[in-house]
Order: sequence, then C-alpha cells, then structure tokens
Amino acid sequence: MTTVVFNRRNLLAAGGSILAAGASGLLLPARANGLAPTESMSGGANNYRKGAATVDRIGKGGFWMSGTVRRAGDGAPLAGQRIQIWAHTTEGQEHEPQSHGATLTDKDGKFRLEMPQIIPIFGQPHGHLAYDSGEFKTVFLRPVMRSAKETSLEAHFVLQPA
Repeated sequence: MTTVVFNRRNLLAAGGSILAAGASGLLLPARANGLAPTESMSGGANNYRKGAATVDRIGKGGFWMSGTVRRAGDGAPLAGQRIQIWAHTTEGQEHEPQSHGATLTDKDGKFRLEMPQIIPIFGQPHGHLAYDSGEFKTVFLRPVMRSAKETSLEAHFVLQPA
C-alpha cells in the first residue's frame, strides 16, 4: 500500500505544478483556435478617406507597404480584401487625396503597395492602414517605423466577422 505524506513541501510543489500546467489558461481570455482579432490602434483613423481608389501605386513609389490579412480563430488567409493605405510622404501630406490608395489581398491573404517614402510627422515616421470592406469589422492600424530611413513597413490584420 502506498502512503501519501502531506507536508508543507509536497503541498507547495504540487500546487506549483498545477498552477504552471493549468491555471495559465484560466487567466487568459478564451480564443477560438487561439488567433485573436486585431484591435484598431489609437490614431489609426486620422485622415481616413472613405472609398479611396484602388491603385497600382501611390505617387512615384520607392517605399513598400505590405502585410497579411487573416481570419480570427482559424487564421485562414483572406483573399480579395481591400486595404486602404495613406501616410505623410515626400510627395504629400496624409490628409491630401494623392497620399491615399487602396489595394486588394491576393489568394494567400497578402498585400503589397508601392508609395512615396514615408517621412516623419509629429516626430514619428508612420503609416496608416484600414480594412473597411464591411464583411469583417473595420480595423485601423498606425504602425510606427523605427527609422525614417527604412524603405518598407509591414502591418498584419486578423479580422472578425462584422
């Protein structure tokens, strides 16, 4: 017959093992298959223009904005999704129409749009991106570049149904 000895050391060790193995899941919100939707970023909607034209390139180019669009929950890539992009660039300010354009995701949920070099405004070089097609909840992103010398910027969307 096996005898289980309950002393302070055994109880602490057992309790620590249980917490490490299982309680962490109780502290985090439940997510369908683990992929939570992207939340809109503060300042992301600044100077947004509803219905900006889908374009092959914004201005003369030289800078690449790229990323992915996936569905919340299962992470499936979303093809044909419209992403609007705008920024303060060497060719225009972010509130001007020529600084806005949209592109569509490919079959793998990837997008890529060439635009003029982003330059700092209010001390930060940053871009603006929006998913606004309506099938999923609208999301505005405002990623900041580490340096104004960078020639590309990525942003990734995980969308939840509207």
